[in-house]
Amino acid sequence: MTTNPKHAADDLERQLISNVNDFGWHAVNVIEDDGHPPWSYTIGFYETWGFPELIIIGRSRATAHHILETIALRLDADDRPGLNTTTETLISGIPCCFIEVADRYYPDYVGFARWFYRRRQFPLYQIVWPNTDGLYPWNADAPNTFKNWQPVLGESPRSV
Repeated sequence: MTTNPKHAADDLERQLISNVNDFGWHAVNVIEDDGHPPWSYTIGFYETWGFPELIIIGRSRATAHHILETIALRLDADDRPGLNTTTETLISGIPCCFIEVADRYYPDYVGFARWFYRRRQFPLYQIVWPNTDGLYPWNADAPNTFKNWQPVLGESPRSV
């Protein structure tokens, strides 16, 4: 890694840089507040493995970290998940898909990643899962509470 700790202004920045240097990635967890769902995202996937950064909205910190760590371990073993297919390996038996995040959401959701990359462009994908009825947030019949808990930050696929 070429990430320099001298660019860090505080302990959080130093920790992020240390994690990327030591493990190849860092997870940022934003807790639930005022009715907004929690979210977690990666920093370093693109720097280390040339793979898009990932974000998960509406899952607990522990679950999100487990999913992201699973992907990081795969990337480290040169096993890259397909971004254009669903996968049931992230949440057992649940078909998750990847949605490319629109640039307009970066400032609100991944500000620390923007700091790390010094505002350079980096790809970001959202991991999206269906509810217990098998409906994704973009399905017309999905409940509004589910749609609000897992907002989709990019263009919904035509079919999944």
